[in-house]
Amino acid sequence: MLEWQRKQDVYGKAITAETLKRTTHRRIGRNPKVLREELSGTYINGNRVGDAYFTPGWTSYKDHLQYQAYDVTALMKKGTNSLAAILADGWYKGRVAFTDRKAFYGDTRALLMKVNIEYADGTKETLISDGTWKSSYGPLLESSHYDGEVYDSRKEKDGWNNTHYTEDNSWQPVGIQNYGYDNLIGMSGPMVRKHERIKAMKILKTPQGDVVADFGQNLVGWVEIKTRGPANTKITLSHAEVLDKAGNFYTENLRSAKQQNTYYLKGNEEQTFSPHFSFQGFRYVKVDGYPQDLKPEDLTAVVIHSDMKPTSTFKTSNALLNQLHHNIVWGQKGNFVDVPTDCPQRDERLGWTGDAQAFYYTAAYNMDVSGFFTKWLKDVKADQHKDGSIPFVIPDVLNQSDAGACGWGDAGTIIPWGMYSTYGDKRILETQFSSMKAWVDFIGSRSSQNLWNSGFHFGDWLFYRPDDDNDGRAAVTDKYMIAQCFYAHSTQLLVNVAEVLGKKEEYEKYNALLGQIKNAYLKEYLTPNGRLVSSTQTAYVLALQFDMLPESLREQAAKRLVQNIRDYGNHLTTGFLGTPYLCHVLTRFGYNNVAYDLLMQETYPSWLYPVKMGATTIWERWDGIKPDGSFQTPAMNSYNHYAYGAIGDWMYKNICGIQAGAPGYKKIVIKPTIGGGLSSAEGSYDSEYGIVRSKWSIEGNKFRLAVTIPPNTTAEVYVPDSKGQSYRQFSVNSGEYNFER
Repeated sequence: MLEWQRKQDVYGKAITAETLKRTTHRRIGRNPKVLREELSGTYINGNRVGDAYFTPGWTSYKDHLQYQAYDVTALMKKGTNSLAAILADGWYKGRVAFTDRKAFYGDTRALLMKVNIEYADGTKETLISDGTWKSSYGPLLESSHYDGEVYDSRKEKDGWNNTHYTEDNSWQPVGIQNYGYDNLIGMSGPMVRKHERIKAMKILKTPQGDVVADFGQNLVGWVEIKTRGPANTKITLSHAEVLDKAGNFYTENLRSAKQQNTYYLKGNEEQTFSPHFSFQGFRYVKVDGYPQDLKPEDLTAVVIHSDMKPTSTFKTSNALLNQLHHNIVWGQKGNFVDVPTDCPQRDERLGWTGDAQAFYYTAAYNMDVSGFFTKWLKDVKADQHKDGSIPFVIPDVLNQSDAGACGWGDAGTIIPWGMYSTYGDKRILETQFSSMKAWVDFIGSRSSQNLWNSGFHFGDWLFYRPDDDNDGRAAVTDKYMIAQCFYAHSTQLLVNVAEVLGKKEEYEKYNALLGQIKNAYLKEYLTPNGRLVSSTQTAYVLALQFDMLPESLREQAAKRLVQNIRDYGNHLTTGFLGTPYLCHVLTRFGYNNVAYDLLMQETYPSWLYPVKMGATTIWERWDGIKPDGSFQTPAMNSYNHYAYGAIGDWMYKNICGIQAGAPGYKKIVIKPTIGGGLSSAEGSYDSEYGIVRSKWSIEGNKFRLAVTIPPNTTAEVYVPDSKGQSYRQFSVNSGEYNFER
């Protein structure tokens, strides 16, 4: 798939035409040795160039635009060769954000291409996109990320992208544009590719009479459909995540996104269809107009996401926990499509900063996200406002005022530090330091006496709030109290980075500021007896996680947190900002049993409640489907929303016990936590130095632990007894080890 949005030609001109399809034929004589093309998704002699989709990717186009390079020697032939391409609106010109707004970045599709040819005799030739190209409309009538595609195969121009095709008078000269070349950059992150193919599990007939295919997994990509039927037959595929309680097809939670692909048959032959410039989020597909009885083998789901190498494994003796891990991974697959989106199905699909920072550490365990977030952080820095405020979504396609919220803008500090912690590369800190500093300075400019008590904040988004709450059970945490905690956290991270980079002046300045921020917090939000003014789980979690309290008051605060959890029947009440840290805080203060009680809880609200309700990805809400089978508010009820999957970080670090003891896993800590009725667990992480493994089991009163430590690293291994009541510590070098207690 190709999305050429205002492409700019370093060596020639951008060529444009208000069509969905462009093609050209260039004659190449002699025998080409090397050909390199700064374009993806085009065709040479009828063969697709590369295997990437949605190129050139979604970036802050006004600041930088990516080009792609390919060695296409194998696609060339002696004599006449054909170069061709298809264009669509994509993120640049198509629908983005919540409304029907289009052309946010520009209103013209354009193509940039340069072909470098070196012949066997050493001579060289360069072809560029220029006025010799022609363009025409084709069978792709509509294309949109949100709404899907309309493809009329009756309008196909057979062989249009090959040498034997002769253009008729529908082919017109292209337009020429000159946008300048200053914002062109090479690729810095992985491209979107196909990864898995899933056959339909079964074909259903709903109570309303719809024919629906169930793929058994909420996924992101598209459906390939095979068919044979009369000419003019219209087949429409509609996509949904869930069926309603009666078993009928349900799309209300998509809001205005159609998520439909429509195909017109040309007849008298078998045809296979799939979209070119669109993707859907779905488990169920409703098929209208299919000319035969639909069978599972007629449909194949194609899973797409950014090309990130899986870096971990996880398995325990508890099937529900294993399914939770599965759901976390699939939530990442579905939402890491060039940018870290909140959801992949409704009319949103935006790079929400709060979701991304909450999930970063889990994401980095699951897959190699170094390139993915390096690319995205360039956009964070590019779209950051002049006053240092960071927008709610990156790339920024909202309003100028939609920026500067705590826990969202803090992605600008949390993720760079997380990247350094995971991969040990200082360059990301050097690149992002000015952005991090600008964000902290922005908060300071909005603070009064070191209190960040102004501006709009989402707060602890989607926290627990029961219907018709007359007893004060809703877990409402003061938004400015939360803001103060993240002010301190971002300042602490800036201090850490200044120390790593040897920036003494900044280190001293912001370290002093950090003390002032925490003192202001204590005066405003803490009673003399150690109670916080918002007595919620999130309030105590953030205060403890970010060391907002003096050491003398931390233990009592942890006890208050535990009592709150017990008061809610061992249920969590946290939202997007409290959830990532909840179990970490409990473990830090010696309440592993409570952390496990929360993790293993099966009733709402909990991580396992959606699993028990049949989820195959992480939900946006704790009760996206209620116990009676009804749905939460459809306007905001995604069933593929990774933020609450942040618990994965605790699962890797504590159940498997795999932790980084130093940036980049140069030093490793293995410290499994026993609990939750688990009798065994195993996991691995493919670090920069190699694979780290931890596998443990309990048999009777014996605890057995097998560990693998990669070359050029050292590790501290903590071996618990079978009850998890005490540890023995061992210092080891690289190698394989077995322990027993």
